[in-house]
Amino acid sequence: MGGAPKALMEVGGVRVIERVVAALRAVLDDLLIVTNSPDVYRFLDLPLVPDVYPDRGSLGGIYSGLKAAAGEAAFTVACDMPFLHPEIIRLVLRQASQADVVVPRVGDQLETLHAAYAKACLEHIEPRLRAGRLKITDFFGTVRVVEIPEREIARVGSPDIAFMNINTPADLERARQIARGLE
Repeated sequence: MGGAPKALMEVGGVRVIERVVAALRAVLDDLLIVTNSPDVYRFLDLPLVPDVYPDRGSLGGIYSGLKAAAGEAAFTVACDMPFLHPEIIRLVLRQASQADVVVPRVGDQLETLHAAYAKACLEHIEPRLRAGRLKITDFFGTVRVVEIPEREIARVGSPDIAFMNINTPADLERARQIARGLE
């Protein structure tokens, strides 16, 4: 995306990060943002925490947010998902007490950046971060995982839209078209 923060791009006249925060606030009271650029997100008036292990990708962000979270588990999402669906978030959270990781599955894809992680995951993630082994699902074999099947997700919202993220200019244009259609 040319180095511009994806979270600050507008979809439907609203910055993506503001759409993410609104969807989360519909379900959760306690939010925080993991960022190494706090000045960029200060306008959200939310707690901002840096990566414990900088430059460790999404797994590092999950670890940092989970470590900073007040409760025994945290729901994590990417900052570039403009169409989060509160009912899908609730679907994940309702099962959070049953496992260390609760993650939706769509086709062959686990939606690891729309999942709940228990604090018990920290001890399994940290050695991977130190070793530079950053694939999120690599630690799943060492913890209890509950997968939410696509058919359950589809009952409350379209997985193609709810889990969409913005990685390219084409993705951004598609998101803008979807937003126009939803209005």
